[in-house]
Amino acid sequence: MLILGLLIFLGIHCVGFFPEWRQRRVDGMGLLPWKGLYSLIALAGFVLIILGFQRARLDPVVLYAPPAWLGHLNSLFTLIAFILLAAAYVPGNRIRARLGHPMVVAAKVWAFGHLLSIGLLHDVVLFGAFLVWAIVAFAKLRRRDRAQGVTYAPGTLKGDVITLVVGVVAWALFAFWLHGALIGVRPFG
Repeated sequence: MLILGLLIFLGIHCVGFFPEWRQRRVDGMGLLPWKGLYSLIALAGFVLIILGFQRARLDPVVLYAPPAWLGHLNSLFTLIAFILLAAAYVPGNRIRARLGHPMVVAAKVWAFGHLLSIGLLHDVVLFGAFLVWAIVAFAKLRRRDRAQGVTYAPGTLKGDVITLVVGVVAWALFAFWLHGALIGVRPFG
């Protein structure tokens, strides 16, 4: 179930790699129906990931036992990922101007940090799949940007500060409260 969910969720998120195919679907059905179908498929994949991950946690398979300090390093990686995620939405920041696709980089950093710190099979499948997808997605998106001459507006110090504050606050809320409530694991006890 976890693998099927990953194939569906990450698969639909690969549609952007094929802009001509995507545009033919949009032209054939209209933009709003396309967005609705895309969202339903992504949601179905996400639900399968959650259910599959929950089931896999009931019978864990240990692949490796990382040292405890990698958990602390993962906290740093996750903080960086939240700042990168904020950079995808906060206008006028230099992170977005530099990276172009900070959300995809956030997924890479998040997945890599979790792979370092958790050695269970279901975690490796989940985070490994996201890491591979994010590496491929970033390369494809940057190549597309260069081919199309896409440039991003230069950021400002104000945009950087807002991005940093939003990212740190969101990380703190998630790390100290939401992660335990939603995932069932409290990174800080």
